[in-house]
Amino acid sequence: MEIERKYLVKTLPDHLEQYACKVIEQGYLNTNPVVRIRRSNDDYILTCKGKGMMVREEYNLPLNEEAFLHLKEKIDGRLIQKRRYLIPLAPKYTIELDVFEGDLAPLQLAEVEFETEEEANNFTPPEWFGEDVTFSGKYHNSQLSKLP
Repeated sequence: MEIERKYLVKTLPDHLEQYACKVIEQGYLNTNPVVRIRRSNDDYILTCKGKGMMVREEYNLPLNEEAFLHLKEKIDGRLIQKRRYLIPLAPKYTIELDVFEGDLAPLQLAEVEFETEEEANNFTPPEWFGEDVTFSGKYHNSQLSKLP
C-alpha cells in the first residue's frame, strides 16, 4: 500500500547537491491499470499500481538491465526523465523531490510517503512546497507520460 501526498514546488531548497540523488528514467506499458518500468541509477523495477489518489496498491518486481531495455522499446507515450532528491524531514519522513528534465522541464514535484492515512491528512508541508496536487490525477507520472 502506498500512502503519499504530492505538491508542486514554489522554490527549490538551497544546496540540493548535499542530498542523495537518483537519476530516473521511467515509461508506461499501460496506464489503466498502471504498469511502469523504471531505471533508478542502477536498479531496474517493474511496478503495477492500483487506482486511487492518496492511497493505492503498489507492487514492485525487480528487473535486470536487459529486460528494462527490451520493455523500454514498448512503452506508450514519453519516457520520463528526472532527478529525484531525497531530503530528510523531521520527525521521520523523506521528501522525494522530482526535478523533471527534457520536455517536462521545468516541472518540479515533491512527494512525501506516510505509514497511515491519518499521518497524511495531518501533514503540514514545508514553506517551499506549493499547491497540494495529491488529488489531481493530472500530476501522476502516468498522465505526464501522455502529454503532447
